[in-house]
Amino acid sequence: MTVDREQVLRAAAALLSRRATATMDEVAKSAGIGRATLHRHFAGRDALVRALEDLGLRELETAIEAARPEEGSAADALRRLIAGTAPAAPLLGFLISENQLFEDEGMNEGWARVDAVFAALFQRGQESGEFRVDLTAVWLTEALYGLLSAGAWAVQGGRVATKDYQYMIAELMLGGCIRRSVET
Repeated sequence: MTVDREQVLRAAAALLSRRATATMDEVAKSAGIGRATLHRHFAGRDALVRALEDLGLRELETAIEAARPEEGSAADALRRLIAGTAPAAPLLGFLISENQLFEDEGMNEGWARVDAVFAALFQRGQESGEFRVDLTAVWLTEALYGLLSAGAWAVQGGRVATKDYQYMIAELMLGGCIRRSVET
């Protein structure tokens, strides 16, 4: 029987995004394969998480490209980005909280590219006067990651409706970063 590596990764992502501490045995079972087969594809949990990171980054970069963050107002572009991340949100939530991905000095170049796109969007919004300038673009990027993760976990836990994910994140994010006129 041929094992589809992508299918195994998607099954692992579905499980680990719900239960981050699941064992390799549980991952194998969720993918419908034996543990030995799983280990032939991924030498251990670290290798599996790294492969999930690559999958998540591919999906995130695809969403970014489709969202066209350089077009239109920064607020509209941010809404499109948030909407585009919705399908990958559970996996991204898992990855963002997976400390082993950020422990070594060789951070995946994909995260750096994604960070640069998000930060450039926030900076563009600051330069156009849409977004607050007292919060750095880097901080706004980190805040967005946090909201994406929290939104994914809330949807998975049944505390937030899937249809509300995009709206709730966009409104909270924009509510915090929109530049308000200062009344004197």
